[in-house]
Amino acid sequence: MPEFPTDPSGLFRFPRRELMTSGAVGLALAGMAQAEPAATPVEKPIRIGVVSASIGGKPQKTNGHTWHFAQPFHPTVNLDVVKKYLDPGSSRIFQQYFRNPQTSFQLTPIPGTRISHVYDADPASAAMFAEAFPGVQVASSLESMVKEVDAVWMGDASGRGEDHFDLVAPGLEKGLPTFCDKPIGGTVANTRKILQFARDHKAPIMSSSLFRHQWGTETALRMKSTGEFGPLQYVIASQGGGYSHPSWFIYGQHPVWMAMTLCGPGVDAVSMYARENTCHAMLTYSDRMPAEVWYGRPDVTKTYCSTSVHFAQKTYEYTPAIEGDYWFGHHYQIARMAHTFREMIRTGIEPVPHQEILEVTAIIHAAAKSLEEKSRLVSLAEVLG
Repeated sequence: MPEFPTDPSGLFRFPRRELMTSGAVGLALAGMAQAEPAATPVEKPIRIGVVSASIGGKPQKTNGHTWHFAQPFHPTVNLDVVKKYLDPGSSRIFQQYFRNPQTSFQLTPIPGTRISHVYDADPASAAMFAEAFPGVQVASSLESMVKEVDAVWMGDASGRGEDHFDLVAPGLEKGLPTFCDKPIGGTVANTRKILQFARDHKAPIMSSSLFRHQWGTETALRMKSTGEFGPLQYVIASQGGGYSHPSWFIYGQHPVWMAMTLCGPGVDAVSMYARENTCHAMLTYSDRMPAEVWYGRPDVTKTYCSTSVHFAQKTYEYTPAIEGDYWFGHHYQIARMAHTFREMIRTGIEPVPHQEILEVTAIIHAAAKSLEEKSRLVSLAEVLG
């Protein structure tokens, strides 16, 4: 689990009470909560089946992409069980942020949804999850689970996506709305295979990085839409942590997703250079200014990432933190991503175009090819086939 800001006592910083009760930020939060579309009344909650991926075939017992990211869908969480199974940091996050009404944004838990089933190739891991989320049943197989749910949430386990198709195919075949975590298919071929399978079975599918749902990303997209600061010039998307070639295929996804979200699809070519534990990739377009992706920037590690959006008349820079509190902002990202999926279930409208999803995977592999070939500018067409 990444290291993030703490106060001198070693505990995670708790946001100021004023955030939720007064001041400009409090008013903004209240306005945002009121603007959230009301769920269509239903007689029964939307039943979501949670699926956990593996890491090289090995289960991850407390996969954060299921425990953390899927928790907004369930009305209750047993915090004593969370404390028993998760690390102390994650336990504090659940108590102080995920399930704290003072920091809920009125978004968590999501009304009208519940996690009804969980599947993990390791039944013991699934049982731990079910114990923490009261009422959740452990599914004996994916085939049996998809008969009992209305949608599927598949959480990656910080792997390469090699098992993702097998995990989402049963639900997609039934036409179920499905979240397929990044890296959606790992390779361009597998990503295309998943997207095509979803189209063939008319199953709405969503995949994205958590970065797409940051408070700052939403603000930047509003600025771009209104044009109040002139046209978008370029974007610099940065990720903290240390670069390594294997980790590029996993964590490099985040800043690439950020660039894609803000600049849009249509990337023409990619060039990447790496030195020590940092890499830099340039994404070029034929019809607009380029975007830069930095992975392994040590100066942004404290907030995990940083994004600089350059308009003609303004530069807007942001991190995931809200009012300097990383975990407050992290909770917001998770809640917004879950709500976006809920809206896809409700409307059937996919929030992320397939072309963007495919291009992100292609950029990752084009950058790796460029690095192997002395930073040659590699056309996306070379890896898209």
